[in-house]
Amino acid sequence: MASKKILIILSDANSFPLHKTGTDGKTVQQPSGFFLMELAKPLQKLLEEGYEVTFASPEGKEPKPDPNSETLAAFAGNFYERRRENELIERMRRENGFSRPRRFRDISDEELRGFAGVFIPGGHAPLADLGADPELGRILAHFHAARKPTAAICHGPYAFLSTKRGPEKDFAYRGYKLTSWSDAEEKVMETMLCGEIDKVESSLRESGAEMVEGLGEKAGAITVDREVVTGGNPVAADALGNKFLQMLKA
Repeated sequence: MASKKILIILSDANSFPLHKTGTDGKTVQQPSGFFLMELAKPLQKLLEEGYEVTFASPEGKEPKPDPNSETLAAFAGNFYERRRENELIERMRRENGFSRPRRFRDISDEELRGFAGVFIPGGHAPLADLGADPELGRILAHFHAARKPTAAICHGPYAFLSTKRGPEKDFAYRGYKLTSWSDAEEKVMETMLCGEIDKVESSLRESGAEMVEGLGEKAGAITVDREVVTGGNPVAADALGNKFLQMLKA
């Protein structure tokens, strides 16, 4: 029987660096965390299909939501959808160890073989601690080498950069078509926050990925290349979750 275990990668960070702020150009920490709907929508689909999820982060700290992702505006005024997703996360805290994720280094190579796929939600927090984590590089290298379904959305694909610190010391997704939160979208955030933010799209392209951006990404289109499915923003969460499930069942 095929494995029904999924590894979900989360950041320990509750903020991310905002560069060149103020008249002195200093770097400050901007509040962030996981983006609620980017985690909750695919997670709900996985649970409904009977998958067992394991949460993991660099040091096993309790994940915090991005404050922007909990606003009613993020849900286009849909109070009931926001409540449903918050209730799902609360259930994960009670039943699935969400408040105490596994530390990356405590997940052995042997244990990794028991997972069917890996999912990385967004929010700006991955910019703070996932891109250069050697243990995450080891974990993602396993899923890449085994061609197991790998899903990432928004800022989540930034975690792929960790493979440069993994066993092979090389970017595992060189030549892959990927979609992420775009530089254009980040520039809008920079204008709002009055600072500069590390760019996911540019960083992945400079490492050798073929980035798929444009109007489709803004509207929630997803990109599939080999074992990887990626999406650029919260609008893509439903489509990404559906495609991830399809890939897991293939």
